[in-house]
Amino acid sequence: MADSNSNEVLYDFPPMLRVYKDGRFERLWPIEFVPASVDPNTGVQSKDVEIAPEIGLSARIYVPRNADPAKKLPVVVYFHGGGFVVESAFSPLYQKHLNALVAEANVVAVSVNYRLAPEFHLPIAYEDSWIALKWVGSGLDKWIQDYADLGRVYLGGDSAGGNIVHNIAMRVGSENPDGIHLRGAFLNCPYFCGKDPLLNEETHELMPKSYLDNLWHYACPSTNDCDDPLINPGMDSKLSGLGCKRVLVHVAEKDVLRGRGHLYKEVLEKSGWDGQVEIVDVKGKDHVFSVFFPDSESGLAMLKKVASFINH
Repeated sequence: MADSNSNEVLYDFPPMLRVYKDGRFERLWPIEFVPASVDPNTGVQSKDVEIAPEIGLSARIYVPRNADPAKKLPVVVYFHGGGFVVESAFSPLYQKHLNALVAEANVVAVSVNYRLAPEFHLPIAYEDSWIALKWVGSGLDKWIQDYADLGRVYLGGDSAGGNIVHNIAMRVGSENPDGIHLRGAFLNCPYFCGKDPLLNEETHELMPKSYLDNLWHYACPSTNDCDDPLINPGMDSKLSGLGCKRVLVHVAEKDVLRGRGHLYKEVLEKSGWDGQVEIVDVKGKDHVFSVFFPDSESGLAMLKKVASFINH
């Protein structure tokens, strides 16, 4: 006889994931793959690399058209979004986003394909991202050797990837890895949370606070609560040790995470951190609008802002 709980839903995380009481889960958001290529629109070239094959950690590297070993370029280590449970560095969405970013900013980019929950619960994604950053610093890859200036390294990411950016920048500050000079970090609609609600979090139509809280606990079952410093940077007593001096945060007016982005700026400034943080609040837009609509007016404006931030 079938288990009566087999189709009972424990958590629903539309449009990403559904979790059943018997432990099964199904990804509602397919993990798609497109091959590395030369992009016909931008001339950006990409290739895939294995960083740690023994754990299945890989990345996609991008170089702009007319890259020249005589003129080394800044490096962006990028972490995709997807709530720690969906998406990929190799998906059509991120292939298009990274092609556009690399062309606009004239940088080398390394888009990290960290492992996902629930197969690999947090902190695995953080560990994978740290291994990837150290691999970039090792200079083992030919494109990085030829085109990258490791004295100008930036971290970037959206949503859960923005959360990873913060946590990796914190680790840079505490461990100072060889070969990496971290100049700055940009966070697009970062996924942060906290026990106490902000603004309209509890009543947001698409992703209320209960959604954010449950997703965090599901991705990171070892956590105590949503005031864990990994998801609520304001609770980190070592926040002043963030490992770069410049931070750019984008938030969107309709995004439930908007208040968290503003709070991040506030707690950074109050922490004693010796750096500069800027926030850009985009009217009328929703969560990670620039990733989903990179050719829109607001998406293009954001790319230009990030390019300016990197090439400052």
